[in-house]
Order: sequence, then C-alpha cells, then structure tokens
Amino acid sequence: MNTTGAPTMETSDAILPQRKPIMKTDLELQRDVLAELSWEPSVNAAHIGVAASNGVVTLTGHVGSFAEKWSAELAAQRIGGVKALTVEMDVVLPGNSRRTDSDIALSCEGALQWTNGLPSKGVRVMVEKGWLTLTGTVHWDYQRQAAMTAVRDILGVAGITDKIVLAPGASPGVVKADIEAAFKRRAEVHAPHVDVAVQGGDVTLTGTVHSWTERNLARHTAWSAPGVRNVYDNIAVTL
Repeated sequence: MNTTGAPTMETSDAILPQRKPIMKTDLELQRDVLAELSWEPSVNAAHIGVAASNGVVTLTGHVGSFAEKWSAELAAQRIGGVKALTVEMDVVLPGNSRRTDSDIALSCEGALQWTNGLPSKGVRVMVEKGWLTLTGTVHWDYQRQAAMTAVRDILGVAGITDKIVLAPGASPGVVKADIEAAFKRRAEVHAPHVDVAVQGGDVTLTGTVHSWTERNLARHTAWSAPGVRNVYDNIAVTL
C-alpha cells in the first residue's frame, strides 16, 4: 500500500513524456561515431574506419588491445541513431605487449581470484595464442560479466570467448513477472513496446525501442532476473 502520498507507478507511467526518435543520415552517423571515437581517450581513432548504411554502423581497422576494441564498440553504441553495430576490427598486439599463453593464463587466474562476488574456482580460463576461453558455472549474470571485466584489460589478451553458463534458477512465470516489473520501474525503457517470453531459463525479447541505449537497458534488465541462462535479443531499434 502506498502511504507516502507519492503517485503510483501506473500513474507516473501515464504522464511520462515520450522520447522523440533520433533521425540522422548515414553521413551524420559516420561523423558522430568518428567524433566519439576521437573523444574517447582509450581509443586511437586514427586506426579505425567507420561506415554507416541505413543506420547500421561498421567499425574496421586495427587496435592495439582487446580493451581498446571493447572501448571502441561502446563508444559507437553511445551514439543516438545507431540501429546496429558490426565490428570488423582486428587486435594487433604491439611487440612489447606479446606474452606467452602461460603468463597470460597466470595473470587471468590471479585476476579472477581477486574479483569480488565470483564463486571459488567457479570460472576457468584457457588461453591459445592470446585468445581466452572462459568456462564454468555461476548463479548470476553479473558474475559472468565480472569475470569478463576482470580479464579484459590484461596485457596480451587478443580476444575472449565466453562459455560461462548460469545455473538453473526460478520458474519461467516468476522470471517473466520479475522482468516486466523491472521494465515498469525504469522510465528509460518503453515497457509497452518490449515483449518478454520465457521458456525454461531462456528469455526472448521482442518489440521496438528508439535507441541502442534503450535496447541495452532492456537486455540488461532481462539478464538481471534470477534464473535467466540465455537472453535472445530480437528488439528492433526504430528511428
């Protein structure tokens, strides 16, 4: 029961202003992404090419680390009007960043051990030519994301394959209710336009949003529900 006198969620949802779609030409998108890459201090934009076609942005070129590649992807996703992102960048490690797979594996194991919230020995790492494969079982998606973050910036890492699985959790009905309730709490997501289907621990999102940011928030909301093992994002970004 609401005893504070504040409007209920249903009332506040009804008066929320609708965000206007962002309309940009492909040339404007290209210029904005290039400007954002140049603005991002962790990215050397001189080695990255940007193309845009019908709202789909493609990044090409090469970067000096996996962390830089990750930062470039995030920078492009921040731009309003980006409907989808294709990444064709290569990680070319400079000579002083090259390490043996054994050294990289030891560094990763240490980083995972010192990461708060990860179950003991819950995540394992295999390294081949600088490429990491993470395996194991955790209970929450935030733990899987924490493992990725822990090893992403390690010197010598060329890429990461995430094969960490989530342990089974709540029933599909509970998961669906939790996700839909979270959508209603978050004003940035237009909940009526995002549909949630749950089968076992698999969640499928469909519908439309007005920006890449809203799409990411919807996906993050779904992953945050207990018992979710996979999220299939079929949300379309409409301009």
